[in-house]
Amino acid sequence: MEELLELYGTMGISQGVYAYGEKALEKLKDRFAEIDKIAEHNQAKVIAAMQKNRVSATCFAATTGYGYDDIGRDNLEKVYADVFHTEAALVRPQITCGTHALTVALSANLLPGDELLSPVGLPYDTLQEVIGIRQSPCSLAEYGVTYNQVDLLQDGSFDYDGIRKAINSKTKMVTIQRSKGYATRPSFSVKQIGELIAFVKSVKPDIICMVDNCYGEFVETIEPSDVGADMVVGSLIKNPGGGLAPIGGYICGTKACVDRCAYRLSAPGLGQEVGANLGLMPALYQGFFLAPTVVAGAEKGAIFAANLYEPLGFKCVPNATESRHDIIQAVELGCEEGMIAFCRGIQAAAPVDSFATPLPWDMPGYNDKVIMAAGAFVQGSSIELSADGPIRPPYAVYFQGGLTWCHAKLGILMSLQKMVDAGLVTL
Repeated sequence: MEELLELYGTMGISQGVYAYGEKALEKLKDRFAEIDKIAEHNQAKVIAAMQKNRVSATCFAATTGYGYDDIGRDNLEKVYADVFHTEAALVRPQITCGTHALTVALSANLLPGDELLSPVGLPYDTLQEVIGIRQSPCSLAEYGVTYNQVDLLQDGSFDYDGIRKAINSKTKMVTIQRSKGYATRPSFSVKQIGELIAFVKSVKPDIICMVDNCYGEFVETIEPSDVGADMVVGSLIKNPGGGLAPIGGYICGTKACVDRCAYRLSAPGLGQEVGANLGLMPALYQGFFLAPTVVAGAEKGAIFAANLYEPLGFKCVPNATESRHDIIQAVELGCEEGMIAFCRGIQAAAPVDSFATPLPWDMPGYNDKVIMAAGAFVQGSSIELSADGPIRPPYAVYFQGGLTWCHAKLGILMSLQKMVDAGLVTL
């Protein structure tokens, strides 16, 4: 213990901050044990899917060019479909990020004259330009797709009466964002999402229900596709990539929806037949294999963060005792200086670019200046230790990731240390 304290001391963490963290940890043993049980279930689910689909060394061979007859690519998509319990899956390094995956899913399954409905309020910032809520070239709005939304009720629950009224003859798809994004509303459990989907389909059975699953994969033992979602969509540099995937996204769902997504991603008539893996298969397979335990470590870090900051008077979403449905921890710091100090702590704890100083700046796809801390092996990988947020009231920072629980713990302690050093917190 003394050696660890001395090592942490050389990194800038005081004995007072460390002791404060250890006191919080004493109450979390049972919660951490429950997280480990979920991870064990999900690990078994992934291994079973890999065994069923006879994953072998031949699946790791690189392909180039058109990528015809890419056994590894096609088999990985079968593995994803089995884990998510869907008819089909599209898992490709050609999908550059989560926003791209969502764009493919939306544009493939919405035609001019169709309407997209968000029953969970305003979508995440980057999706607003995709839809055309904020004007942008090549948005869905430019192609004649209309948009409607129903805000959540004051308590964060679904406005079922409002949703019923909003669904009309043009409503083709409902988009449900599982995680909070840059908002301080609760993230939704799979059970809640299932109840919402069932209600929507009771009003209009042929509506396509798409779930933005980013940050939620493997936090529970079931996924939105287990409770009626026609498509679940996410990024491989978040949860399911396990920190090893260097790029990529996935869309799992009905064969009809996924087929259209494949045609939109490549070209009509080509679909899933093309798309070389460029030697990325080992990372995509192994990352998916590691994902359940990586997600468990990140979730522990989020809970630890809430249990450190909430007793100090900061509002946390979720709070220190609430159940978790994604890996994101929002902490309302009340001022720009607090966001900067917090993010500097996360950056200082990173294995990569720990010497860099995060500052707010204008980023593509965002309407406000954003501060981001991420010393990651993969650029933008938010399953790795990271924190970010838009510079706007209530000045909330969104912490997530950590490929190991120990790294997540270090990051949170370092963030608190920077807050103490800046005179923003007194322990």
